[in-house]
Order: sequence, then structure tokens, then C-alpha cells
Amino acid sequence: MYVIIAYDVNVERVNRVKKFLRRYLHWVQNSVFEGELTEADLEEIKIGLREIINEEEDMIVIYRLRSADVMRREVMGVEKSSIEEFI
Repeated sequence: MYVIIAYDVNVERVNRVKKFLRRYLHWVQNSVFEGELTEADLEEIKIGLREIINEEEDMIVIYRLRSADVMRREVMGVEKSSIEEFI
């Protein structure tokens, strides 16, 4: 499945979340990652993020798509990190 994860976490935890998500997904913008995952990988990510964040202060949003083929991606402005070579 193709996954997009966006997060808004306390500044104290931003770098830990970013470093953790880079192990699984491609960084595309501040606080946004995307890429193909297995169901098992997504479960690992959820477990890892729960250990990092404070669920009373922070927010993680996970969008699931069947594949990158069903998603239309459009970038306006300067793309911070191209994922075209990975898709």
C-alpha cells in the first residue's frame, strides 16, 4: 500500500520522529513522508511512533492508498525532496 504520513509534534520530538520515519519512508516536505509499505511495516511504524510522541500533545495523520498509481501527485513551488526516482 502507498502511505502518506504527516505530523505535528512538539519541537522536542520533531527530530526523533523525522529520524524514525526516514527508516521506512521518503521525506518530501517538513513533517511529511510518503512511500510504499507492507501492512507489517505500517504496524511497526505505528508502534514506534507511539513510543516517541505524546498522544495528548502531538498529532500523526496516516493516509493509506492502494498504490501510488491511484494517487495523483502535484507539486507547486520548489520540491524539497523528489521521490520520482523512488516511485
